[in-house]
Amino acid sequence: MAGAGLLLLGAVLQITRWDFAPFIYTVGAVMFGYVQVMGNRYDGKNFIVKRLRRQQIFGAIALVFAGVLMFTMNRNEWIVCLSIAAILELYTAFRIPQELDKENK
Repeated sequence: MAGAGLLLLGAVLQITRWDFAPFIYTVGAVMFGYVQVMGNRYDGKNFIVKRLRRQQIFGAIALVFAGVLMFTMNRNEWIVCLSIAAILELYTAFRIPQELDKENK
């Protein structure tokens, strides 16, 4: 939860061009990404859930990459990467529980 909060705070502050916003965002993205990659393991055989997990991990990596873009680019290119990551994370947040419920029934 702290990582997601820092992620959101850093993204909002980046719009105001505050100097420390990329640091806040990147720390939050790394914390959030770590939990996404290490916290939600799936050892089953369902191909759909495995595919969704790969998409979720790719979204977490894209969140961290958006933080790198905040440091290296002078304009708003990071927003495109953040948008892609947000769509992937949102999609997998709804689809993985649905597939796991199907698998358990």
